[in-house]
Amino acid sequence: MATALIFSECATKYMEAHESGWRNPKHAQQWRNTIESYANPVIGQMLVRDVGLPHVMRVLEPIWHLKTETAKRLRGRLEAVLDWAITRDLRSGPNPARWKGHLDTLLAQPGKITKTKHHRRLPYAEMPVFMAELRKQAGIGAKALEFTILTAARSGEVRGATWDEFDLKAGLWTVPADRMKAGKEHRVPLSDAALAIVKSQKDVAINQFVFPSPRGSVLSDMTLSAVLRRMKVDAVPHGFRSTFRDWAAEKTDYPNEMAEMALAHTISDKVEAAYRRGDLLEKRRQMMQDWAKFCT
Repeated sequence: MATALIFSECATKYMEAHESGWRNPKHAQQWRNTIESYANPVIGQMLVRDVGLPHVMRVLEPIWHLKTETAKRLRGRLEAVLDWAITRDLRSGPNPARWKGHLDTLLAQPGKITKTKHHRRLPYAEMPVFMAELRKQAGIGAKALEFTILTAARSGEVRGATWDEFDLKAGLWTVPADRMKAGKEHRVPLSDAALAIVKSQKDVAINQFVFPSPRGSVLSDMTLSAVLRRMKVDAVPHGFRSTFRDWAAEKTDYPNEMAEMALAHTISDKVEAAYRRGDLLEKRRQMMQDWAKFCT
């Protein structure tokens, strides 16, 4: 028996030992998905004996209020894996993922957390027809909305986009940190379709904004929503980010981390380091190209 295993190895061994007794294959897949998506990026490569309360909190805190049910189940799974490791003499001491008298003093009771209101979104299967209709719409709002969808960006990032953020030759849009929700610079590889929109705007540019309002200022946040209302589509601009995420998860083999990067969500330090080196940028470019192709 090994005397030192990393957390991801312990999780795998735990699942192998127990999945035959789980009620259905879907339950086993949910186990794997939560461990791989949320735990392994933070503690997967740590020796299981070194995993402590600060590490468990780093896994749970980012999603405790946003994805409460997922976080609740993940906590139980962390506790189970660490209990397994304790029983196997791979670690000692109290389990840092236990709830009663421990994490319940640090995290809100799941049942008392106000449920997050989800943004209305369009199912990804409806995107090709919707995008064909969107391209028939006139006005700067329709152009900005199409670009927002193709880049999976937040509407505020698009509405405030300026020409100095774009490298048209490289097909790259770099959003500065002060315009990002997470406060970090975000690089967006542009698909051919997204790049074509920017180039068409360049031909009629009137000031520093790529998608200016008729008065030349930043486009109103209601302008994009108005396009959807005119089209009688029951969705909001922000909801298309969820549409993209669903498409990536259900219709492609791209890693979760890559889709999260495209959405500019907070990711693990290890993956962030790879992102900053640029070795995932071209892979993300291909993902966005595939997204654009799917939408058209």
